[in-house]
Amino acid sequence: MPVALIVGSCMSLQFGAALAVQLFPGLGAWGVTALRLTIAAALLVVVARPRISAWTRKQWIAVVWFGLALGGMNGFFYASLERLPLGPAVAIEFVGPLLLAVVLSRRRTDLAWVGLAIAGIALFGIDSVVGADPLDPLGVGLVLIAAAFWVLYIRTSSRVGELIPGIGGLAAALAIASIAMLPFGVPAFGVLVARPELIGLAIGTAVFASVVPYTLELLALRRLPQRVFGVLISLEPVFAALFGWLLLAQSIGPMKIAAIALIVAASIGTATATRTAAVAPVEPVFTGSIPTVTGTIAVVTDDRRPSHSTEEP
Repeated sequence: MPVALIVGSCMSLQFGAALAVQLFPGLGAWGVTALRLTIAAALLVVVARPRISAWTRKQWIAVVWFGLALGGMNGFFYASLERLPLGPAVAIEFVGPLLLAVVLSRRRTDLAWVGLAIAGIALFGIDSVVGADPLDPLGVGLVLIAAAFWVLYIRTSSRVGELIPGIGGLAAALAIASIAMLPFGVPAFGVLVARPELIGLAIGTAVFASVVPYTLELLALRRLPQRVFGVLISLEPVFAALFGWLLLAQSIGPMKIAAIALIVAASIGTATATRTAAVAPVEPVFTGSIPTVTGTIAVVTDDRRPSHSTEEP
């Protein structure tokens, strides 16, 4: 189930990103980010109805950090998409989760799968450098900032999932992120009112790029260690390249296909290792013998009944 949640999140997020790119000419990257977060927050607040009045200071601190991580991750990533193709941008951004997986890994097999995923992402980078379209340096810098916020997102999402049941914490975090993006959101809403034909695309972006993937990832992080999540989420460059090809006419060459194969292998290997560890039999701790107790058992009778009664008890 956690693996299925992550795969669903990867597909939804990259489909939503492909929709968002089509809004950039009219709204700009930061405007699209603000609209996406605001619409997603409104939808989730209505559905979840978080009981914020009952939250403790510790819960509020976790939610605020979660919201700031969401805002920074989305804003800088969308800004990079104005300068980079979707597949390579996601591959570079994935440096953040991979580094987190390396730091948190304790088993050699974990490090092996991380290394395989790194090799796949390196192929994405090599293809982007030696291919016909070199990467924009500023775009690379923006997506690396987004990668740092992605690490913060994983840490804070896991923390909120531990402290707050349901999706109320996510709804509040999205609201905080939308408030942080308000300077970009107000002009974008003005453009959206003037061009109502973009409303459907904006709602689709919010649902597929925020509501669905972040809900699925929050549920997955309650069931998976962060190091495992950091490797499984490596499927995102795969779906980014796929939707970039299908919806944005961005090409996929032989080297990108090889990179996709390596990343898929790393994700499958991590999922298999996690499942094997989860179903491994637990050896009994007690190995001694059970002592036999002998003796008599006292029977307590009701003094109010005659001792010579022959009634069945």
